[in-house]
Amino acid sequence: MNFPKELKYTRNDEWIRMEGDEGVIGITDYAQDQLSDIVFVEFLVDVGESLEQGETFAAVESVKAAAEVYMPVNGKIIAVNEDLPDAPEKVNSDPYGEAWMARIKISDPSELDDLLDADGIAKLERDH
Repeated sequence: MNFPKELKYTRNDEWIRMEGDEGVIGITDYAQDQLSDIVFVEFLVDVGESLEQGETFAAVESVKAAAEVYMPVNGKIIAVNEDLPDAPEKVNSDPYGEAWMARIKISDPSELDDLLDADGIAKLERDH
């Protein structure tokens, strides 16, 4: 599995990449692999909404399962990837690039310190 070193990860398989004071969020390569072929992506929030860490902001469905996508940190949604509902397969082909799900303005950057690094998420997935 691929876990880029520059990202932070949740125990629920979301990733976040910092770009200045904004965060870009998606689901991990491991999560898309476990779900199999993604056929549906739905955003459950609107741009401008503020959410707390752990709140659901999206849902994905595959041919074998459905999963919620959670906020890795507190923040305000400033963009969602409008292309994903029409091209959900991007989550399988490019989970860390074209399949980003949301861009947020982070409320408290210190919350990132509580997330896993690449080695931590790789170990967690190996132990499953």
